Amino acid sequence: GALSMGAALLMEGAGPLDNLAFADALRDEAIGLGFDAQRDGFEGSFRALRPALPEAVRLANLAMRSPRLDPAAVARVRARAVAGARASLETPRGQVGRAFWAAAFPGHPAGRPTGGTAETLSALPEDAIRAALSRQLRADGLIVAAAGAITAEELSRLLPALFEGLPDGAPPEAAPLPPFAAFGQRVVQVPSPQSAVLFGQPGIAVTDPDWEAAQVVLRVLGGGGFSSRLMEAVRVQRGLTYGIGVGLDSLFGQGVIVGSTSTDNARVAETLAVTRAEWARMAADGPTPAELEDAVAFLTGNLPLQFTDSRRIAGTLLALRRNDRPIGWLNERAGRLRALTPARVAEVARRVLKPDALAVAIAGQPEGV
Repeated sequence: GALSMGAALLMEGAGPLDNLAFADALRDEAIGLGFDAQRDGFEGSFRALRPALPEAVRLANLAMRSPRLDPAAVARVRARAVAGARASLETPRGQVGRAFWAAAFPGHPAGRPTGGTAETLSALPEDAIRAALSRQLRADGLIVAAAGAITAEELSRLLPALFEGLPDGAPPEAAPLPPFAAFGQRVVQVPSPQSAVLFGQPGIAVTDPDWEAAQVVLRVLGGGGFSSRLMEAVRVQRGLTYGIGVGLDSLFGQGVIVGSTSTDNARVAETLAVTRAEWARMAADGPTPAELEDAVAFLTGNLPLQFTDSRRIAGTLLALRRNDRPIGWLNERAGRLRALTPARVAEVARRVLKPDALAVAIAGQPEGV
């Protein structure tokens, strides 16, 4: 939680500007600035009109180089973070997320809440927050993406001022992601008429050549809303839940297949049985030709939505850089998807989906499990 608090405190005043003066300086120029600590990285971003770019660069640099961390701000951010950590555990959904990731990656940062826990945040000394920011905010190891009314040459001229004064060197390397622990089934008792369920298994690396074929498999299995197999089998045919979905979560360069649902305590066992059966059926046979066609049509048609504004474009460019994709990777994506055959996707489904390795965390008072 140290970096999570630090990210929030970067917006609470810097250099000669206290928190109110810093907020006023951003508002006066209509600048959007923010920082975010994630499981496997630390991001900062700003958005500004072209005439306000110099001021946006100045304020962003000031926040990174000279954060104030005033005692009143630390106390306020800490209180907010502790309240948020406690509130996240008041529902089965919050409890099941914490249990799932802790069991999947025990002892690794991927298994701990990014924002910290109420206990760690309450005891976190101010020096630990400063030390975390000092380790992270460095001049090297940066990846930068920009979009909008700016050229590559203009961006290159801005970067020295944006990162001026940051210490040399890069942040320390994160511990490699260990193998996903196939922990079987975990139940967290939470007084509630419904149980929240999180289930998953190891995925594939973001650089794996089968990454896109795996996305097609998961789209058909549980990522397509009412068009997915799990939604059809679990909700439409049996009315066991309002919703169920599956996706490929990437962290530390690896992929984790994660799905979620919630249902009445009395129907948890049946929901899991149907889910496991559909998981095994997809692993055995892969999608039908019609399912493959629909999934490819969605994935190719949805791609332009990533380019509807400068914020999304910059985020997409940053993701390409983080995943070591070449700049032309998206240009060729539709062609790669359309070249997939039912036999090839079925082969990937057999490789990727492991019904016997499916790990399940349940929070609630489930019956029959």
